[in-house]
Amino acid sequence: MKIHHVGIACTSIEGTLSFIEKTYKVIEKTCMVYDPLQDVNLCFITVEDNLNIELVSGSKVENLIKKNINLYHLCYEVDDIEKSIKSFIDGGSYLISKPKSAVLFNGRKVCFLTSPLGIIELLEAY
Repeated sequence: MKIHHVGIACTSIEGTLSFIEKTYKVIEKTCMVYDPLQDVNLCFITVEDNLNIELVSGSKVENLIKKNINLYHLCYEVDDIEKSIKSFIDGGSYLISKPKSAVLFNGRKVCFLTSPLGIIELLEAY
């Protein structure tokens, strides 16, 4: 299991992307995509020091933004998503979104859990 990216909730992907481009050296970015299974707009950016940032906007994150919470989730890339879910649940986490295909990650499965660390996303490795 390794950290894959940090998810950032934002009202405007374009506005947040503009801030990132002015503040960090952007190495790579995807175009904005809409994921109908997640019901969110997404943009994935890699900045200096290989930090991956996923910008997330839409109804799923509106309540966080209203509370001025922008740090949405921490994503781990895992070899076995079902085994990792069990491990997190055994440690006291709760599954809030079952594994499903993710448009941004070429159909790889993702799921979300709430944990003592906050929201955790698990991303199935290639």
